[in-house]
Amino acid sequence: MTKTSSAQLNPVEMLLQRAQQTPDAPYLHQPVNDRWTSYSWKQVAEQSLRMARALQDLGLPPGSRIGLTGMNTAHWFMADFACALAGYVGVGLYPKQSDEAVRYIAEHSEMKLAFIGPMPDVDMFLAALPAGIKRVALPYPGVPECPMNWDAMIAASAPLEAPVARKLDDLWTLIYTSGTTGQPKGVIVDARNLIFTAQGMLREMPARADGEFLLSYLPLAHAFERGAVELGSLYLGAQVFFLENIDKLAETLAHVRPTRFYGVPLVWTRFQSAILKKLPQQKLDRLLRIPLLSGYIKRKLKQGMGFDRCWLRISGAAPLPLPVLHWFGKLGLDIYQGYGMTENSIYVSCNLPHANRAGSVGKPYQDSLIRISPEGEIQNKHDGITAGYYKDAEKTAELFTDDGWLKTGDVGRLDDDGFLYITGRVKEIFKTLKGKYVTPAPIEGAFSRNVDVEQSCLVGSGMQQPVLLVCLNADARAKPKNAIEAGLLETMSLVNADLEAHEAIAKVIITRNAWTIDSGLVTPTMKVRRNQVEKQFASLIEQYDKKRDVKVVWE
Repeated sequence: MTKTSSAQLNPVEMLLQRAQQTPDAPYLHQPVNDRWTSYSWKQVAEQSLRMARALQDLGLPPGSRIGLTGMNTAHWFMADFACALAGYVGVGLYPKQSDEAVRYIAEHSEMKLAFIGPMPDVDMFLAALPAGIKRVALPYPGVPECPMNWDAMIAASAPLEAPVARKLDDLWTLIYTSGTTGQPKGVIVDARNLIFTAQGMLREMPARADGEFLLSYLPLAHAFERGAVELGSLYLGAQVFFLENIDKLAETLAHVRPTRFYGVPLVWTRFQSAILKKLPQQKLDRLLRIPLLSGYIKRKLKQGMGFDRCWLRISGAAPLPLPVLHWFGKLGLDIYQGYGMTENSIYVSCNLPHANRAGSVGKPYQDSLIRISPEGEIQNKHDGITAGYYKDAEKTAELFTDDGWLKTGDVGRLDDDGFLYITGRVKEIFKTLKGKYVTPAPIEGAFSRNVDVEQSCLVGSGMQQPVLLVCLNADARAKPKNAIEAGLLETMSLVNADLEAHEAIAKVIITRNAWTIDSGLVTPTMKVRRNQVEKQFASLIEQYDKKRDVKVVWE
């Protein structure tokens, strides 16, 4: 079967085809207590088909919503495949998510059953899950005993003979937004959306003849990982390796040596910090200026990071600051920024090795239509776009223009060569007391040249002048205060030099603690919850907004 006809298959049809054509080829690789277990395409398909039959035998109505929880594992994939094979709807839940969000998603989706995987604070998670939901334990250490467990269910069940037929517009999965503001919204995803994006991926980034290898570590409840890695692996025929512990990311990455690697900005800046801890910037610059040593240093860094065969390094989910892009580029590690959102299946545009312009999010894919509204908003149209939000007609209506284009909420522009640039979020632009508008994202991005800063948030609505709140990374928090202050003042001066007077940062406020999911300041995908940052530090912001003689403030 040709690649084109393969791409017409829905995801579980693709799984079954690979199990038939390459049954013994390795597919999923799962570490448990540092020991790796590999599953072939045939084994994955068989376990998924057995669980699909077992779910049907429980008497769940067709189309029932089923929760998928825990850290990324081989059985998260298999549970998702089983849901689709049996005609059910998988609903991802983040392993680190507030009790309120867990309850809301479970109740809003009318969840009937949940697969429970390994995760931190699993007892707290289970306490938040409504009592009427059936529970199935996945076979991993640390997962509490549940009334049902994976191994016993598949041992007692025969494989489903054939997948339940699904129409193109049937609900396939619900992906709940991580909720930077308000309650999560359930984005409807159907088979047409999945097949369309798979076709585009195969066309724009075809599989390499010598094989593709992926590392799965970003949350599978998010559309980025679900599409790029889980869906991508099926259509690319890629092998997938899972991360057992986030503290072992560097070690696992070096072991896997992925051919494609996907990261969010925080991952790239942490890689940068780790390199600079071993090779301070001045020493690194000196070594890179020596012709004989420069190539050697770059090769060693690639090998040490596990990027020696990685031809595609993509950053998504949030803007990656230009200084970070340039920094990695000097090491011979070009990072390709892409753009998309859950509502359009993470499918708008992407830089690629043959067409990469730093600072942009690439050229729109050939079947991804883009227009810029008179207000500067990016609007999008293609077959990967959601039908709307589950059980929310009002929000669905707000999502589209009168003529059916998706309103992304992002402000942007297209250059003369067709590269797309994102300049901010419509809802994040604020007005100071001077009556002038400020777009925070580019300013926060410019400030990221300071490698001591892990997260930042520019605020200023109704204030005399914008103020930047920052969270330092772990290494910076151990440095002397005067050294941190001097670096922040220097960065602020450099950034302000390129800004209009009303945009200039008046002061930097250093928050005491890291911004975490538990504190509510970032989403499970590590996006800053701007409204929560402003709310939590409101009194501190107000106190120092009126002080003109202070430039760096410690909480």
